[in-house]
Amino acid sequence: MRTLIVDDEPIARQVLREELAAFSDIEIAGEAENGYEALAQIERLQLDLVLLDIQMPGMGGFDVIRQLPAGALPVIAIVTAYDQHAIGAFDAGAVDYLLKPVTRDRLERTLARARALRGQIPEIAGSLERLSDSAGKARKVAGKAGDEFHLIDLDDVLAFQADREIVWIITAKKRYMAAHPLREIDQRLRGTVFQRVHRNALVNVNHVRKMTPLTSQRWLLTLSGGLEFIASKRLARNVRQMLQW
Repeated sequence: MRTLIVDDEPIARQVLREELAAFSDIEIAGEAENGYEALAQIERLQLDLVLLDIQMPGMGGFDVIRQLPAGALPVIAIVTAYDQHAIGAFDAGAVDYLLKPVTRDRLERTLARARALRGQIPEIAGSLERLSDSAGKARKVAGKAGDEFHLIDLDDVLAFQADREIVWIITAKKRYMAAHPLREIDQRLRGTVFQRVHRNALVNVNHVRKMTPLTSQRWLLTLSGGLEFIASKRLARNVRQMLQW
């Protein structure tokens, strides 16, 4: 497994590097001492596993998760000296967490879990999706295009649209197949900029460019790129309120 070690403490990186040397199937593809370096290497290297420190100056581990490149789907294991952060990350979707100082037995269990997940792309995408939820406001959603899964910034999503059993994630450039039904997506995005405008559609209010009355009860919403949805008067009113019109 091609592995990236991310930690701002040189000694912590050395400890992990020495411990990982005992496992013949682990290739240390790189190291990073901050979040900026981590993002650059995650984008450049084809990684299977990232051992990611949460507490780093400037850009912490959750910042890295929030800004993961769209095509990067590594397994992430959290490394931290703070138990409350580790447990929160584990519950959110990290494959595992390692408390400093890292012990051989604990590392071995983490690697076993990472091996089991390796190649399970939908499961990895779901794990990263949940981790991005815990990372804060600029969250991501997992979508499939062809045989590939991508993590898509929610800011880039114009709308979610259900077509029978399939839910499409619509961006300005492409459509992706969502991994969850629209009802589940709606529940997850409550309190965000996404608003239900039809039983089959959620739109990103920040991408609404025009609202045109069609009848006394129906409105036409035009989004970025000319994407259009018809909304009832009640649901259109909800959009207007979010836009503070």
